[in-house]
Amino acid sequence: MQIVVPFAADTPKTRLASRLAPAERSAFARAMLEDVLDAIAETGHEPTVLSTAPIEFGDDVSGSVSVDDAPLTEAVNAVLAAADESVAVVMADLALATPAALERLFNTDAGVAIAPGRGGGTNALVARDPAFRVDYHGTSYLDHRETARDIGADLVTIDSFRLATDIDEPSDLVEVLIHGGDRAPACLREFGFELEETGGRVDVTRH
Repeated sequence: MQIVVPFAADTPKTRLASRLAPAERSAFARAMLEDVLDAIAETGHEPTVLSTAPIEFGDDVSGSVSVDDAPLTEAVNAVLAAADESVAVVMADLALATPAALERLFNTDAGVAIAPGRGGGTNALVARDPAFRVDYHGTSYLDHRETARDIGADLVTIDSFRLATDIDEPSDLVEVLIHGGDRAPACLREFGFELEETGGRVDVTRH
């Protein structure tokens, strides 16, 4: 199985601008990416980062880098069109992903398996049917279900808290500090973030 992890290397995580400066967003995005790569590597697969610009990793990170500055949908579809095996696509901001959660997705036999995100997005998928193509605009989960039906592929939906939680908004930082892997929570703590209980709810504060 070929596993690709799309990564916007130039201007990552713009919706976190109210909490993180540009350099901090870049560092946090890299930390989440490396946690995702670690989780994939622990499943026994070698991931490829599909990056919009060249990036380098230390020796402690598994994976290779393929550069494609095309928009997400076009870049992933180019991988699918060229593949001679099944393809998994795992988003780089799944900071809560674990090997066990990913194996549930990778080990399905369906023509198309999808781990939806909150709000109708597609956070991870496996395409075993060579006719399947992606469209990440709007409610992509619904679009991908329809595409699977149109090509006659059997479809499995993976219901997973860890794969459904992509880190886009400031409120998502709570989940990283509670449930995240190694690098992303450490990055936030280095920036001074910690959990804070306010009015019976948990938020993050920065010191």
